[in-house]
Amino acid sequence: MATTLFNASCSFPSIKVIDCKSYVGLRSNVNQVSLPVATSQRRSLVVRASNGHANKLGRSDAECEAAVAAGDVPEAPPVPPKPVAPAGTPVIQPLNLNRRPRRNRASPTVRAAFQETDISPANFVYPLFIHEGEEDTPIGAMPGCYRLGWRHGLVEEVAKARAVGVNSIVLFPKVPEALKNPTGDEAYNDNGLVPRTIRLLKDKYPDLIIYTDVALDPYSSDGHDGIVREDGVIMNDETVHQLCKQAVSQARAGADVVSPSDMMDGRVGAIRAALDAEGFQNVSIMSYTAKYASSFYGPFREALDSNPRFGDKKTYQMNPANYREALIEAREDEAEGADILLVKPGLPYLDIIRLLRDKSPLPIAAYQVSGEYSMIKAGGVLKMIDEEKVMMESLMCLRRAGADIILTYFALQAATYLCNQKR
Repeated sequence: MATTLFNASCSFPSIKVIDCKSYVGLRSNVNQVSLPVATSQRRSLVVRASNGHANKLGRSDAECEAAVAAGDVPEAPPVPPKPVAPAGTPVIQPLNLNRRPRRNRASPTVRAAFQETDISPANFVYPLFIHEGEEDTPIGAMPGCYRLGWRHGLVEEVAKARAVGVNSIVLFPKVPEALKNPTGDEAYNDNGLVPRTIRLLKDKYPDLIIYTDVALDPYSSDGHDGIVREDGVIMNDETVHQLCKQAVSQARAGADVVSPSDMMDGRVGAIRAALDAEGFQNVSIMSYTAKYASSFYGPFREALDSNPRFGDKKTYQMNPANYREALIEAREDEAEGADILLVKPGLPYLDIIRLLRDKSPLPIAAYQVSGEYSMIKAGGVLKMIDEEKVMMESLMCLRRAGADIILTYFALQAATYLCNQKR
């Protein structure tokens, strides 16, 4: 997919600024290293760090070098004393180690220089819940998250995200019950909630990257991702037919990336063909490649009121016990034309993220799902953990495992943290 460049209102330093007051030989605009002159029999120069400004002697480079060669060497501060160990520390012979990995972790500057994984707001995709109402409705199980009014609250939230460098969002609609039916026909209504919202956002922010969810569960009266037969079987091919119409409708409204999350067989290839047939060759597909039948989705289903009316989703979502099966799904999605492969949930499935990263050349996405978000929030409220530190560590772990992008409800909070880091 095409990459859109834009100017964010902050920058992201890789290391903290070093206070020159504490280090001999460093220079800054405020705390300059000065060279006061000390007179003695040898007219030697004593170099010390100070807060003042010293006058230069007016010597040329050649004169300075000649003075040193003649033995008139400026004196620098003495070698600092060796730090003293606490009383009672045993006196031992140092271990005979050729390699001490701690040397590469010795200071913030050294650690920053050798950091293998980085993270920035550009790595975040912000999931946003929308509804037909004008007011923003808090989601009880997800502190800090709301069902946003699509004409007001959503636009304001997107503006906040863009201000800290997050320019990618994914939309999830709460659909009125009256518009739901067994075949999820509202999913491909060109004037439905999602297409209207896409058009509004693209009119306001043309460079915003909009991901959409392709699945029937928000629109189905049964609450499943596909059409349900009378015996409870989720119909695969008939569902794919509906998903193709949904994806085309979203692309027509201006979606940049359609994201089938339904886990029906063959849907990526069918959606690719449908998009191409309608002239949307440049619309990308992010496939929910390894979407597990997880218990971490509970708060999300409350947000959209999309719990299955019966049964579960285990006949189409993957078994959490399975590892190799993810490769089967990934190979099929690659062959069918997926542009991005997604793993869901995120943190409990780091091994799957790494597996796909190692086996596929495609970009890998991870979804830090509602249950992961809510647990961190709850732990922070109860003072059991440091919410901010755990938030950033969890996101870094997803990046380290191999995720190029992360769908996270922490997107705004984490990006704000990155912008506000002291330099």
